[in-house]
Amino acid sequence: MGVFVFLPLVLPLTAWPIARLAEQHLHPRAATWLLSAVAGVLAVCSTLCLALLMVVGTAQLPGNPLPDGWSDPEVREALPYDEIAGKAAIPALIAVLAACTRTAWRHHRVRRRAERSLAGLPGTPVAVLPDELPYAYALPGRRNRIVVTTGMLAGLSSAERRALFAHERAHLARRHHRFLLTVQLAARANPFLRPLRTAVTYSAERWADEEAATAVGSRRTVALAIGKSALISRGAPIATLAHFAAPGPVPRRVAALLGPAPAARIWPPVFTTVGLAAWTAAAGTTVSALSSANAAVTLFLILHAATPM
Repeated sequence: MGVFVFLPLVLPLTAWPIARLAEQHLHPRAATWLLSAVAGVLAVCSTLCLALLMVVGTAQLPGNPLPDGWSDPEVREALPYDEIAGKAAIPALIAVLAACTRTAWRHHRVRRRAERSLAGLPGTPVAVLPDELPYAYALPGRRNRIVVTTGMLAGLSSAERRALFAHERAHLARRHHRFLLTVQLAARANPFLRPLRTAVTYSAERWADEEAATAVGSRRTVALAIGKSALISRGAPIATLAHFAAPGPVPRRVAALLGPAPAARIWPPVFTTVGLAAWTAAAGTTVSALSSANAAVTLFLILHAATPM
């Protein structure tokens, strides 16, 4: 395996250039898909890398349940700095698994708590809560629902309400919570992927903004609804998937809506700044995946040869 086994741990750095450029220059839909896919692949690769390192590290511990042959010198020679890297990977992988499990459980718990808060209300697509605190959110589940309070509705005009509902419907229709959960788990698996989590959080909101603008036929109305909602809901205790989604930089979203609609291109031209960044991230992702696959196959063959029959 050599030093290539360590590459998936640091190759997420290659995705940093595209994170900011994609959210600025790509259509929000394309940016969300691209960054989420890159984050997911790089996270899986880095976690597999830790798992491979842990196998070698665990085999060296006394009293371990693994075959004795897995601690042979021939196996350890396949991993550079096996004494340090192998043992350090054990707590690192445990921390990654614990963080991802905690994040997934919190996601599940928040959704269930939000669903229970709607018990007793009519099962309509829009649930209106009699609450003076202004907030609104999209609640995915078996029955996708938009939850809004009377306080939020009172602060918006009729056109702005339509824009608000169109925005939340876009979140539900496009399954944005899945993208957000993917990048949240990826950031837990490898801290180098945190810039992608931030970028996807913003691009998902921009994607919903653009869908809402198309639905209501006025970009300015959506911009007004976003700005006014952010002002009146400041400080409101929103019981939503706030662990994964946030309104994002509101001034940037409003400015984007007051400008021309973004070009709906899936992949940027090669000879541009964002195009070069995109290809760099794609190359880094490919190298990371190939490196992980090569290390996994090589270690499997080594361990299989060292396993007593």
